Amino acid sequence: MPHFTNDGYELFYREAGEGPVLVLLPGNTASSACYAGEIEHFADRFRVVAMDFRGTGQSGRMERWPLDWWSQAADDTVALLDHLGVEQACLVGSSGGAAVALMAAQRAPERMTAVIADSCARCSPPDLLRAEVVARSERSRDAVAFWRHAHGEDWEQVVEADSALLLRFAEERAGEWFDESLSTITAPVLITASLQDEVLADVEAQIAGMLQEIPDARAWLVNSGGHPMMWSRRAEFRMAADAFLAAHTQQ
Repeated sequence: MPHFTNDGYELFYREAGEGPVLVLLPGNTASSACYAGEIEHFADRFRVVAMDFRGTGQSGRMERWPLDWWSQAADDTVALLDHLGVEQACLVGSSGGAAVALMAAQRAPERMTAVIADSCARCSPPDLLRAEVVARSERSRDAVAFWRHAHGEDWEQVVEADSALLLRFAEERAGEWFDESLSTITAPVLITASLQDEVLADVEAQIAGMLQEIPDARAWLVNSGGHPMMWSRRAEFRMAADAFLAAHTQQ
């Protein structure tokens, strides 16, 4: 399986298909292993590359994840394009991976053809972040199966490191994802979300604010479903994503 190294970390990725490059960026506690359906769906038109962030999946482990972990993941995303030898790519991120996609588009706007940010907002209220960590501690059978599939037998170390990061993120950053204005993003952006998302707060208001901030942005919101919309309302997400990508890429 392919790997590359950036900033001293060995990073794993999966690859399938041919065509314009589309990079899939997973949400927190997920990995590229969880996106087999998305890889298959997009690989008939794109060269799909799904990356495992630092400390997750089949990438090198980290004992303690730094507060700028998502920012580092954005740097790794740009480094992945360098490793692949491509000038531009589409980014599709979900949940925390959506924040990474937007950060990468801030860092290297000229290298992003289009960005889909699923189920994220500008701010995650600290109380919701703490509640998510409490919910994880219940270790439900489905959750454990998901984490084991994503990360292997040391899944618990990954989940604990991620949870500790979320608590510091709630305490030290009050859940604010972005240091800089989203107005520097020049690529067309599609934001997708469910209005009933249990992890996001004030979905309509937050996304409306992001639409005003990003120069070329649009949203696809649904009334039902959970977090992330990519999985809870799969058919609607794919319909919106396919139309957006067809309009903004040469397939």
